[in-house]
Amino acid sequence: MAETVFDVAIIGSGPGGYTAAIRAGQLGLKVALIEKTPKLGGTCLHVGCIPTKALLFNAELWDHLKHAGEYGIDGVEGRALNWEAVQKRKSAIVTKHAKGLEFLMKKNKVTVIPGYGKLTGPAKDGIHTVALTDVPEGAASEVKAKNVILATGSEAKTIFGLAPDDRILTNIEMLSVTEPPKSLIVIGAGAVGVEFSSIFKSFGAEITIVEFLPRIVPVEDEDVSKELTRLFKKRGIDVNTGAKVEKIEKTEAGVKVTWTGTNGKTVEKEAEKVLVAVGRAPRTENVGLETTRVELERGFVKVNEAQETAEPGVYAVGDIVAGLPQLAHVAGMSGIVAVSKIAGRTYKPVRRDRIPGATYCEPQIGSVGLTEAQAMEKGYTVKVGKFPFAGNSKATIVGNHDGFVKIVADAKYGEILGVHILGPQATELIAEAVAVMEMEGTVEEMMFTIHAHPTLAESMLDAFAAVEGMAVNA
Repeated sequence: MAETVFDVAIIGSGPGGYTAAIRAGQLGLKVALIEKTPKLGGTCLHVGCIPTKALLFNAELWDHLKHAGEYGIDGVEGRALNWEAVQKRKSAIVTKHAKGLEFLMKKNKVTVIPGYGKLTGPAKDGIHTVALTDVPEGAASEVKAKNVILATGSEAKTIFGLAPDDRILTNIEMLSVTEPPKSLIVIGAGAVGVEFSSIFKSFGAEITIVEFLPRIVPVEDEDVSKELTRLFKKRGIDVNTGAKVEKIEKTEAGVKVTWTGTNGKTVEKEAEKVLVAVGRAPRTENVGLETTRVELERGFVKVNEAQETAEPGVYAVGDIVAGLPQLAHVAGMSGIVAVSKIAGRTYKPVRRDRIPGATYCEPQIGSVGLTEAQAMEKGYTVKVGKFPFAGNSKATIVGNHDGFVKIVADAKYGEILGVHILGPQATELIAEAVAVMEMEGTVEEMMFTIHAHPTLAESMLDAFAAVEGMAVNA
């Protein structure tokens, strides 16, 4: 193994790493994928996107069953939640896709190398050496490659130096609770915070959200934040924004959180468990960056449009990259860009304003491009179209007509600057907006694009028409 010189060695097998490995194999490159844990897939597959969305689907079904009588389904009043079965199904989904990744590595002739990979300095005679530790007995202690891709991912931040345990949790511990908590305080109202809030509210927990910024889901359009807050409160979720957490203390029965509100008053609240969802830190320590010319910005790696770092032959993708949102699909595409560059193929750089955001709380959020405020800050003369799902027949059919589709457009040329969806299947609907913006479609073109009836996607047609004040169903 030590004698082999790979075209590319990839450190980390999350979405950025495994996608890069597969595409590199498809492009005919000799690929090594280095992974420190026993299974491929990284945070997203094992303790992130996939298991969380599995639980969210269970929560959605559970919510539907609460209203089964409205759908003509009788006899479910005595329903009971089998949490062990819920967890078993979640784990089976993860296992299925982890095995799928193993198959894909073999299919694409990717050499999977167990161990902890670390850069050892600049290339010598065009060859990089990655040192390996924690390797199986008798295995090689280094990998040689013409190029290296760093795909080491991120980890949950904590506050006050608290280590996660059975009462103070991060996403990892939250996914493996032995039973749903009866009460939960969620610190942070980004995607992770609102998704877990939504899950456990569905399963009957008393939920309190504590967010430092002025609004929940703060990266979203302000209208989305405002309406989601209203709907969360309608569900009985206690939403606190502009709230600074002062301390977290364990009590005899659970955990007490103290925070200061916008009015300067101190609030204390106790719950069975606390979820800390205050963001994720890049894993860029102890990977050998100090031996190279790789530049960091607040711990994140600086790259050019081809994902190249300042060290020749070293690339970075995914959650560790400065300026990119920490999303699995961004990691995957940035990995494709990197290997396309390495293979000498054409590529399109990742554009920040073409990245879809998807948050799977109830109701869902899908967004892409500029918010209304951002568009105005950039100097555009903005026209906005907004269409409520209450006017969409399919939304009524599926019993879910909260929320809206909002289009932010340039008044002069009809360019679509941003699309923001709150409502049923928003995470699926947003794909249309991304494709249209990628193709530089205009509002007028979309007003004459036929959408099937009855579909949730028709709400997009009405929203585009709403920009010109001509939505049919509103």
